[in-house]
Amino acid sequence: MKTLYLLRHAKSSWSFDDLSDQERPLNDRGRDDAPVMGQALAKRRICPDLIVSSPAVRAMSTAVLVARELQYPANKISVDAGIYGADMDDLLAIIRALPDSAASILLVGHNPTITETANALSPSAVNEMPTAAVVCLHFECDKWEEVSKVNAEFYFYDYPRNEG
Repeated sequence: MKTLYLLRHAKSSWSFDDLSDQERPLNDRGRDDAPVMGQALAKRRICPDLIVSSPAVRAMSTAVLVARELQYPANKISVDAGIYGADMDDLLAIIRALPDSAASILLVGHNPTITETANALSPSAVNEMPTAAVVCLHFECDKWEEVSKVNAEFYFYDYPRNEG
């Protein structure tokens, strides 16, 4: 059994014209929402074996804030440069190449790809994921390369306003 948590990064700031897209930080709402989602996951007693994030500042910041709530060491967060700018096929390839030693993985990425990937893997349709939303899927398989909609079970979908 494999469990995948697809998390869209929290709300980012557009206030810094001199920063590249990849350097954009979280805004105040994003800095509030990411821990809220971490707490929501902690209430479900979720502790992923591995957290993998896009290298974008807003994604890494989201990953760190969520990890803190899950008591997952921030220095153990894996960064995959391929997540930033990935399309759905790229992200599916990244997921299918994840280490089989990890039974549960939280992946922090970007829209529209994170929502498209959730829909490609989930037997239940997922609406456009707002910032800091998470989808959890279980897969009846032993290897990440085997994950697909065919062996998937939709477990839950959550987002900050649902928690507030």
